Amino acid sequence: MTPLFVIITVMAYFAVLFTVSFLAGRNSDNQGFFVGNRKSPWYVVAVATIGAMISGVTFVSVPGMVAANGFSYLQMVLGFAVGQILIAFVLIPLFYKMNLVSIYQYLENRFGITTHKTGAWFFFVSKMLGAAIRLFIVCVVFQLLIFEPLGMHFIFNLVFTMAIVWLYTFKGGVKSLIWTDSFKTLCLIVSGGLCVYYISVNLGGNPFKIISGSDMSKTFFFDDINDKRYFFKQFLAGIFTMIATSGLDQDLMQRSLSCKNHRDSQKNLITGSVLMVFVNLLFLMMGVLLYTFAARNNIALPGKPDEVFPFLATRNFFPVTVSILFIIGLVSAAYAAAGSALTALTTSFTVDILESSKRNSEHKTASIRKRVHLGMALIMAIVIFIINIFNNASVIDTVYKLASYTYGPLLGMFLFGIFLKRKVKDRAVPWIAIASPALCFIFDINSKAWFNGYEFSHERLILNALFTFTGLLIISRK
Repeated sequence: MTPLFVIITVMAYFAVLFTVSFLAGRNSDNQGFFVGNRKSPWYVVAVATIGAMISGVTFVSVPGMVAANGFSYLQMVLGFAVGQILIAFVLIPLFYKMNLVSIYQYLENRFGITTHKTGAWFFFVSKMLGAAIRLFIVCVVFQLLIFEPLGMHFIFNLVFTMAIVWLYTFKGGVKSLIWTDSFKTLCLIVSGGLCVYYISVNLGGNPFKIISGSDMSKTFFFDDINDKRYFFKQFLAGIFTMIATSGLDQDLMQRSLSCKNHRDSQKNLITGSVLMVFVNLLFLMMGVLLYTFAARNNIALPGKPDEVFPFLATRNFFPVTVSILFIIGLVSAAYAAAGSALTALTTSFTVDILESSKRNSEHKTASIRKRVHLGMALIMAIVIFIINIFNNASVIDTVYKLASYTYGPLLGMFLFGIFLKRKVKDRAVPWIAIASPALCFIFDINSKAWFNGYEFSHERLILNALFTFTGLLIISRK
């Protein structure tokens, strides 16, 4: 596959994307940017949210992980689905009742301004790191397919990628993201489905028979509690990870809050929970087929699991259609996550940290919002550049490990606020929020020695939230 071929494919995709963005984002004001004027159709939001949840990490990393972990990731995905239903019936009615633009405004109403800003800053760090890692995936593939063959440094790749994300989210924010992300989700699912079809044809067999007969299709692990793949570790971590990284995340809640009312928002989340299971299952199936194809044809695969799908899809092992579908699917997934993250970071920083909507006119807030939007894009580019220097692990594991440390305090704060009617010392909350991840890290690195060989996985998030909850209880009063 030549760099020119990839560039033409990507440019054709972006031509359609920018057309959708322009039509959807016309005449958008601050409310259109922040919450889509609360007029988004719930079924469109459901489809759009899948694209943001999947991201380029899922598109590349999930197929690559089946060799080592089988279908164990599906245990966590089932937890995601349960977590999303809990969000629909616990958090959504609360956020709509309070008519929130940023969900972290709840923390100010419940605890005070210091807690509000603490939550907003933790979201900022969490989302910036997570979005940068996800967008890094597409940069790696672009470097492999376009910039490296042309002899261009990674920095040119980074500037191109961030410029695209900034341009199509600049005007409309959530109002345009709902429609562009729906388009990207459809591209992602169609690309994944057709890739499975073409790979199955190449293998000359029924894909379901091939997958069911493979050791890599083992899904449920109940044997060893010390195994990172143990069912209850994965399932419970999935529930709390979804609540923390979606229900308490301005990015994904911003979409749900753009629906007309809380009933429509609940429909969106329930529909999305079902779709998410099937989409992740699709990419796990693809992973088994890819490894089976490589084994049958004695193909030496790259050492990193994240590089397996890009390697096989772009090296002329399959018809050129698979290469085109891979590029479109990857770009769709990566830019859906990056665009929504940039919009959410801009909203939270403008509303929560700068408090612009409280202090300034509509025109002044719009001006500040545009400058913040550009600043967020520049910071994300710097973070991606640093990640590129130190990259040495499977990206999807890195994303969830970071989330367990940075979203834990947010989860603890919201759980305390919702389930206990106690007041806290507002000024002490930042210290609790910082101490909790530190304690969690100490437990994590010593777990094998302290707990008879037990090793923490994604359930770090639950432990982290428990530390925060306990700390808030200590500094609280009736």
